[in-house]
Amino acid sequence: MQQKIIILDFGSQTTQLIGRRVRELDTFCEILPYNKFPKNDPSVIGVILSGSPFSVYDEKAFKIELDEIRGKYPILGICYGAQFMSYALGGKVEPAESREYGRANLQTFDHENPLFKGFDEHSQVWMSHGDTITALPEGFKVIASTDKVVNAAYQAEGEPLWGVQFHPEVFHSVQGSLLLKNFVVDICGGKQDWSAASFVETTVAELKEQLGNDRVILGLSGGVDSSVAAVLLNKAIGKNLTCIFVDHGMLRKNEFKNVMHDYECLGLNVIGVDASEKFFKDLEGVTDPEQKRKIIGRDFIEVFDAEAHKITDAKWLAQGTIYPDRIESLNITGKTIKSHHNVGGLPEEMNLKLCEPLQWLFKDEVRKVGRELGMPEHLITRHPFPGPGLAVRILGDITPEKVRILQDADDIFIQGLRDWNLYDQVWQAGVILLPIKSVGVMGDERTYERAVALRAVTSTDAMTADWAHLPYEFMAKVSNDIINKVKGVNRVCYDISSKPPATIEWE
Repeated sequence: MQQKIIILDFGSQTTQLIGRRVRELDTFCEILPYNKFPKNDPSVIGVILSGSPFSVYDEKAFKIELDEIRGKYPILGICYGAQFMSYALGGKVEPAESREYGRANLQTFDHENPLFKGFDEHSQVWMSHGDTITALPEGFKVIASTDKVVNAAYQAEGEPLWGVQFHPEVFHSVQGSLLLKNFVVDICGGKQDWSAASFVETTVAELKEQLGNDRVILGLSGGVDSSVAAVLLNKAIGKNLTCIFVDHGMLRKNEFKNVMHDYECLGLNVIGVDASEKFFKDLEGVTDPEQKRKIIGRDFIEVFDAEAHKITDAKWLAQGTIYPDRIESLNITGKTIKSHHNVGGLPEEMNLKLCEPLQWLFKDEVRKVGRELGMPEHLITRHPFPGPGLAVRILGDITPEKVRILQDADDIFIQGLRDWNLYDQVWQAGVILLPIKSVGVMGDERTYERAVALRAVTSTDAMTADWAHLPYEFMAKVSNDIINKVKGVNRVCYDISSKPPATIEWE
């Protein structure tokens, strides 16, 4: 039986980071809404309570019955999770005199406590909270403090229940991974047997059993997730897999042809459909970003459905859905930032069962699985690319001419990153076509042409991202090449916004 850590999500932006850090310990974990704990699951070895945007004393604050898990599993509360346990069990949580945000150092900590095994003196941690624990419940003890936070970490005496006011999952908590290892491996008894190799072996066997001799249809996008899903399924069921790759006309330059070639080399059975004319027609005059996404999503389903109906004996639809897509879809706070292109939208009339072989993997794990499957590196390391393609990198209405301009500019930028050995240092990069024109001079003539913005970010999970500090010499070369070679562009800008507050894509 595969062990797992349950992470109960109270709405924190860093809950996924907790999951990734646990997975990095080669231990399987599952992120669930705070009120969906799986009762009577013998594979659960420990529970982590996440942070939250709420205060524990808010009327709308998310709460659980601690008695359902206390005494049954080791528990680690992080930030809100720590405050909630203290508050629910009789302690006090009050607004801090000033919001505690940023780096701090553990001035004192209990060297004998298993949670801090191997910690250095004055270890740096990351704080992010507006409330603070001012009094612990009876029977609880302080096990770490900073100069400003007395109850920076605590334990219930005589039982495996801990709370930490800081965030061990973020990069700035220098020994945060060690703390999580102490909890997951030493305290919970994690065997650290979750790996790409074990995933492939287990998943191929499960797919063979699940699918049998049934025919499966998979929608390919050219991206990492759907490509790895296709190769994994092909390993399990071979000729019973049929892939459909729809060209909506807004892919990268020559991408349809290049990706089709890659898929053929991988031995996949792929049907390529050029539906660009339909997409351009339906997008004509549309400027609202959300409306663009909905039109592209609707048209994709129509085209895919028409092609899928030609495969009359198909019983399954496979998708390259990965774990962050599913977590974002749960969105327990009820707030939608934008509609997601990877989840949902399956027409009921297709009458197909859903197969999602990558549904438990984070992006970095998908890439590890791709390598385990022997896929070429250029497919595995491809930057993420939005489902609607260049449509959400063209601000304003979509026309074939605008797509042509953007494809040419994007091709110069991406190829330049490869030529300068910068591509793998960047999480995601692309060019945005701005809805403005600017004055320029070419030769002896004044021009009035389009401006583009280059976007390149560094990240580990896309939850947060920083703008990539690319060399000036490279930026100068790319700017000159775009202006000189792309007809219709006379100005190049560089986006130096981080996420948050900005997003990676502009729409």
